[in-house]
Amino acid sequence: MALDADLRKRIVQAVTDGFDDQVAFTQELVRMPSLRGHEHPVQDLLHRMLQSRGYAMDRFAMDREAIAAHPGGSKISDAHSNAPIVVGIHRPRNETGRSLILQSHLDVVPEGLHDMWSDPPFSGKIDGDWMYGRGAGDMKAGAAANIYALDALRRIGLQPAATVYIQSVVEEESTGNGALQTFLQGYTADAVFIPEPEEEMLVRANVGVLWFQVQLRGVPVHVREMGEGANAIDAATRVADELRKLEAEWNADKGNHRHFEDLDHPINLNIGKIEGGDWASSVPSWCNIDCRVSIYPGRSADDAAREITDRIAAFAASDGFLANNPPKVVFNGFYAEGYVLEEGSDAEAVLGRAHEAAIGAPLKSFMTGSYLDTRVYALYNQIPALCYGPKSRNIHGIDESVSLSSVQKITQTMALFIAEWCGTEPVDD
Repeated sequence: MALDADLRKRIVQAVTDGFDDQVAFTQELVRMPSLRGHEHPVQDLLHRMLQSRGYAMDRFAMDREAIAAHPGGSKISDAHSNAPIVVGIHRPRNETGRSLILQSHLDVVPEGLHDMWSDPPFSGKIDGDWMYGRGAGDMKAGAAANIYALDALRRIGLQPAATVYIQSVVEEESTGNGALQTFLQGYTADAVFIPEPEEEMLVRANVGVLWFQVQLRGVPVHVREMGEGANAIDAATRVADELRKLEAEWNADKGNHRHFEDLDHPINLNIGKIEGGDWASSVPSWCNIDCRVSIYPGRSADDAAREITDRIAAFAASDGFLANNPPKVVFNGFYAEGYVLEEGSDAEAVLGRAHEAAIGAPLKSFMTGSYLDTRVYALYNQIPALCYGPKSRNIHGIDESVSLSSVQKITQTMALFIAEWCGTEPVDD
């Protein structure tokens, strides 16, 4: 049942009343450099924040064997984080509403060169409407919003009349295995809501993502005889050119994929890292190139990986040097399928009403060309998977920032959504 106007007004005001505390907590999160493998302190902080509010708590590690056995499991390498997953659980007195997962991730991508930032990358600096820092938008503002949307209901004496799981995961930026582990752990609900920085819109379709490394070997000689050797870095550039051709072919197929046909370049191949050689005066004997590529929803990671491997093998067979020194392709991170959020769910309708009440305009949806943990819930839990969140700038880039006025509106939307989706009951003292 839609919320009455008076309750909507009280919830919106309750978010406003607690927003200074929410901003301060978001700053605290941003100031913690929770890079891959170093998320333990920030997960401990989330645990303490949830526990202090009286939620039942669960904390668990990833089961690498179970992840590897699941079709949605991404490849586990030595760089994989072993930080715990944290879940806070609200249980109502009477389960009369619909249950909900509120999820965030607190791992962040590397910050890049510090001298390119206007301020230190983990400063949490506020300048006008914007909070700056790696992870401010992606997605520590969303992690705080999960907590403070529920706090707003408590502030007016209400709590959800259904079970709510507040999940904080890691490995979102590199494998998606954290979210998958919550599914393997048995957590599910009637819907999931993930407040990623999505420009106050709902994600309608989302690509899958693969990470892979191409390993090449050369024939080292002194540069004075370089014509008698083979340069592994030069060979890597030829392989990269072939991968660009494959990327162009996948983009040319966009007309066969609903929600992607009107985009200029829906499939992106990123050559994110190149390492090779040992010495400026020696022909390099090795070179590795690390790549990330997206795939259309509905295509399995296995199928895309097979095409990439076969394409590199065919190219190598036609290359004078590589035919006798074939490259090796290793998949070493994301190995995830994309998803489409079908229209017409009641969860989307409830979000639409909450969005319009908080923001004053109809809810829009769009396709995003990045990985999202909502794929776990859409594909495996098979529940409505809502990814919707605040306006941001430069996520994964220099001077990443998030709009605080947008965060406030998004938190109001979330609190309104929770109240209608889960129903409410008086706070259990």
